[in-house]
Amino acid sequence: MERSISMDDLPLGKTHIMAAIYTTGGKFCDGYILGVIGIALTLLGPQMELNALWYGLIGSSALIGLFLGSFLFGWLTDRIGRKPIYVTTIALFVLLSIPQFFVTSPEQLFILRLLMGFAISAEYATGGTLLSELLPKKQRGTILACLNAMWTVGFVFSVIVSYTLLSFGGEEVWRWMLVSSAIPALILLILRLGSFESPRWLVSKGRIEEAKIVIDKFFGEQVRIDDLQVEENQKTEIKELFSKNYRTRTAFAGLFWGLHVLPYFGMMTFAPVVFASLNLEDEFLSTLISNIFQLFGAVVGVLIMDKIPRRMFVIYSFVILAISIGMLVIIPNPASFVVVGCFAVYVFVASGSGNLQTVYPSELFPTHIRSTGVGFATMISRLGAAVGTFLLPISLDTLGINLTMLILTGILLLGVVISIMWAPETRNKTLVEASNIMTR
Repeated sequence: MERSISMDDLPLGKTHIMAAIYTTGGKFCDGYILGVIGIALTLLGPQMELNALWYGLIGSSALIGLFLGSFLFGWLTDRIGRKPIYVTTIALFVLLSIPQFFVTSPEQLFILRLLMGFAISAEYATGGTLLSELLPKKQRGTILACLNAMWTVGFVFSVIVSYTLLSFGGEEVWRWMLVSSAIPALILLILRLGSFESPRWLVSKGRIEEAKIVIDKFFGEQVRIDDLQVEENQKTEIKELFSKNYRTRTAFAGLFWGLHVLPYFGMMTFAPVVFASLNLEDEFLSTLISNIFQLFGAVVGVLIMDKIPRRMFVIYSFVILAISIGMLVIIPNPASFVVVGCFAVYVFVASGSGNLQTVYPSELFPTHIRSTGVGFATMISRLGAAVGTFLLPISLDTLGINLTMLILTGILLLGVVISIMWAPETRNKTLVEASNIMTR
C-alpha cells in the first residue's frame, strides 16, 4: 500500500480518541489531587492547630513538588521516551494517595503532598507532549485544550466529592477526602498499560523501523513517515532551550503560564478564606459557585481554541483577568453580588484561557526538546503557583485583602505585557512548522 498521507493530515480516528482519553484522565487526576486539599485543609487545620505558615506550606506542597520535578522529568522523557514516564507517573499517584489517610502531623502530610507533586510533574511534562505528537493538526488545539478542561473537571469533582463527604460528618472526614484520589488513578493505570510510544520521538532518535511498526499498527499502513524524518537523529540538549533560536520561546512559555496561575492557585486553594476576607457570609457556597463558572469556562475554552488565534487569546485573556480582580480594589466595600460576579468572571476566563497551558508549550519546541521545553515551562509555572498559594494566606494576614488584590492585578498586567512582546502564532500549523516559525 502506498504511504500517501502524513500524521498531521490524518482524519481523527479511534487511536487518537483513546490516546486523548488516557491523557485527559491524567489531567483529571492532577486536578483532583490539587483541588481536594483546599476543603480538607479547612478541616484538618484546626485539628492540627496549623498556623498561616503551615497552611501555606501544605497548600503549596504539591506545587513545590511539581516545580522540583518538571524540568527533570521533561528532560528524562526526551531521553528515554514518552511511554515509560506516561505509565509510571499514574502508578505513583496510587501509591502516594493511600498513605495520606494515616498522617498524624503536618510534617508527614507536607512530605506526602510534596512527593505527589513530584509525580504530577512527570504527567505535566509527558502527557501533553505525547498527545500533541499523535494528533492531526486540525484537531490538535481543541483536543489538547481538553487536557486543561479535564484538569478543571477533576478539580471541581474533588470539591463535589469533598462536600458530599462533609455531609457524613465526623472529625476525620478529611482523611477520606485525601485518600479518594487513589480511585481514579487506579482506573487510569489499568487503561494506560496498553499505551504505545510516540512515533515522532522514535524517529527523532533514529529508530525508524520501530516508528513504522507503531504507525502501521495504530494509524494505518497508508501513513508516511518521510515528513517526520526532518527531525531524525537529534540530540536532546538542555542548552538548546536557551540558544538564540529558542530562548524567547522558552521565556514566554514559562512566564505566560507562571503569571497566569500565580493568582489562580492561591485564590482557588484558599477561596473560602478569600471570600471570608471580603465579608461574604456563606463562603462555601460562593466557592461552589466559582467552581461551577470555572467548569463552564473550561468547556467554552475548548470550543473556541481552534477558532481564534492563540496570540489574541492569551493577550485579551490577561486583560480581562486583570480587570476582574482590579474591580475589587477600585470599588470600596463591594456588595456580595459584586464580589461573586467579579470572581465568576475571573474563574470563567482563567479556566477558559488556562487551556492554552496544555496547547501552547507543546507547539513551541521541536520533538527532541519538546518535553524538556514543556517541563521547563511547567517548572516556572509551578513556581508561580507555589508562590501564590504559599504567600496568599500570609499576605491576607499581614497586608489585608485590598493590597493583596492590587498585587495580583499587577501580576496579571505583567502577563499582558509579556504576551504582547513574545506570543507567537501557532494555530493551524504542523508541529514542525509551529516549532520553527519566528516569534515576534
